[in-house]
Amino acid sequence: MTTLNAIPLTRRGFLVTGGAAGLVCGFITPARAAWAPKGAITPTAPGFDPTLWYSIDSGGIVTVNIIRAEMGQHVGTAIARILAEELEVDWEKVRITHVDTDPKWGLMVTGGSWSVWQSYPVYAQAGAAGRVALIEAGAAMLGVDPGGCIARAGGVSGGGQSVTYAEIVAKGLTRSFTAEELAAMPIKPASERRLIGKPVTALDVAGKIDGSVVYGIDAKVDGMVYARPLLPPTRNGSVVVSVDDAAAKGVKGYLSSLILDDPSGTVPGWVMVLAESYPAALKASALVKVVWKAGPTAAVAEADIQDRARALIADPAVGAILDTGGGDTDTAFAAAASMIEATFTTSTVLHFQLEPLNALAVEIDGVMEVHTGNQWQSLILPQLAVALGRDATKVLMRTYPMGGGFGRRLNGDYAIPAALAAQALGRPVKMILTRADDARFDSVRSPSVQTLRMAFDAKGTVTGMEHHAAAGWPTQVMASFFMPKGTNGEPYDPFAISGADHWYEVGAQKVRALSNDLANATFRPGWLRSVGPGWTNWALESFIDQAAAHVGTDPLAFRLGLLTGAGRNAGVTVNDKGGALRQANVLRLVAEKAGWGASLPAGSARGIATSFGQERGMPTWLACVAEVAVDSATGGVTVQKLTIVTDAGTIIDPDSARAQTEGAMLWGLSMALHEGTEFVAGEVRDTNLNTYTPLRIGDVPMLDISFVDSAEVPVGLGEPATTVVAPAIGNAIFAATGGRVTHLPITPKAVLAAIAG
Repeated sequence: MTTLNAIPLTRRGFLVTGGAAGLVCGFITPARAAWAPKGAITPTAPGFDPTLWYSIDSGGIVTVNIIRAEMGQHVGTAIARILAEELEVDWEKVRITHVDTDPKWGLMVTGGSWSVWQSYPVYAQAGAAGRVALIEAGAAMLGVDPGGCIARAGGVSGGGQSVTYAEIVAKGLTRSFTAEELAAMPIKPASERRLIGKPVTALDVAGKIDGSVVYGIDAKVDGMVYARPLLPPTRNGSVVVSVDDAAAKGVKGYLSSLILDDPSGTVPGWVMVLAESYPAALKASALVKVVWKAGPTAAVAEADIQDRARALIADPAVGAILDTGGGDTDTAFAAAASMIEATFTTSTVLHFQLEPLNALAVEIDGVMEVHTGNQWQSLILPQLAVALGRDATKVLMRTYPMGGGFGRRLNGDYAIPAALAAQALGRPVKMILTRADDARFDSVRSPSVQTLRMAFDAKGTVTGMEHHAAAGWPTQVMASFFMPKGTNGEPYDPFAISGADHWYEVGAQKVRALSNDLANATFRPGWLRSVGPGWTNWALESFIDQAAAHVGTDPLAFRLGLLTGAGRNAGVTVNDKGGALRQANVLRLVAEKAGWGASLPAGSARGIATSFGQERGMPTWLACVAEVAVDSATGGVTVQKLTIVTDAGTIIDPDSARAQTEGAMLWGLSMALHEGTEFVAGEVRDTNLNTYTPLRIGDVPMLDISFVDSAEVPVGLGEPATTVVAPAIGNAIFAATGGRVTHLPITPKAVLAAIAG
């Protein structure tokens, strides 16, 4: 299988050329033109473009260019609010547009809870620059000193006079700023904010409610044909032996069946069934008979993948060692008065986003346009270029909102078969996957195995800790240029180990990341909401509770004792200011809110867990208390309440922050008790929602959500809450029954086994 690592492209080169892999051209489909927020206004001339991130027209309308993907999180509203805050413009005058790929936008990616964190300085400085320019120009029009002028609500006032932005722009304004000037632009203090953190109307909700927003699955162009793929028995290595479409020729509208030739190795063994309509493509696809030579993983089962992970963990010579600055763990364990060890596992998890994968490809004037929703345009464009055998400047991705992404659309592999078919046919091709196709082609969250060890001295003080984690690595398979190297020189996938490099003070510390090569060969591992911390924090926080029980200490008190904020855990950058002490603060707050220590009925208990979200470089501090009831006869677990406190620095959009946290908590609950599949004969067992059963609405508990009031740097909120729910539930089960569960999802059978010891 070809991966990006095989493409002659450096990380720096990718950041420059990857985002530059599209070429803007004039063709816009009727469907594409419909993707605009409700109330969008066509700018009038003349206009003012102080930076590439926005423009102001002569009517005073501010149009903000959004490079982040919209998948229900209202990212455009949050980013536009950052800019509007500094620009001092009336919110009613703000519009957003989600842009297509173009070199000028640089790296286009929406994931990792990065969007607001990465966008904040860029858009804040851009807004401040516009404010400065407008004050200068407004002062000149008023004949007063700019130093005596202020900007408010889309106007400049000074010397007892005022002028609107519209009037300033209409007269003509050409001020521009260098990158150095933008970087030095002063940002307003938190005390002067009038939009950030305040209730406003979201800019993209109305169109979603009235149906006017067009998603990728709705896109149309004249003359297009429809495609439904027939997927091979293995993700990698399958080869088509023969195709018999004789029976399909009787279907009205059926055109042909195309064996894809994919130089990128993304979709080996794919056959595209083409028809004049999608119903015809579906009907014909059931009649086309394909014989494949399966790839080498056709017999692989989930147990094989997990056994391989265990074997890797058992071999001390493999894996990457993270830099934790913790000293020699061998010495710590050799001198320990006592020690504990435990292994935790997780099952394969599917994305199952609401909108199935789809892509429409059409060639216009030598440029292959792909119309779809995507989270990482800069990643898929170079792969498309390899697959199509053309220069990256001859590939363009048109942006559409998504009916759910959750990390699945960070991998844009689904764009390649549509583009290959369109290039082969010389006609526009729209491919839509069925639910079952989507599940079989999913970039699943890899099953994982983790072994943790902890050493104690005679007083019960932690003196050493090790965390060994093995799983499939999505970044290794799809974006290896993003992989740093460990202290032993071995590269590792940061998104498959983040969370294990925690903020607890544990003396000597070793974190070892291991790539499960059998997992990587069997499927294409994917980034799923919360990514690595979805399994690393499950193991870590369950183990921390186990350690507290080992020394006979309350789980809350034990955690607080380890969150000293000393040394590497102090937090010294603008992003992690306060360090572990902020994590200790959310623990205290959530314990107080949840009534930690108060009595509950027999069979019920509370469990606690904490996390720093995704990455040490941009920590979101949060803690969760789960209140559960356990039926000791059946092993059934009922989650009655989840309480969560989050410190994400400055909260840009309170409504979106709450919605993101709610969604993350409920997915965390779903993966804790309900979601999970397994590999059988090289493919996932469950391919639809009749057997793959996520959380249902009747199982939603009471949610108590709050945020720490903070003026610190805004960080991520899309994923962190996902990471704390499962361990909080597992720890509550232990508190209620004395049984420790070690696998996700938690089943009644596993609970009964844990109780039995």
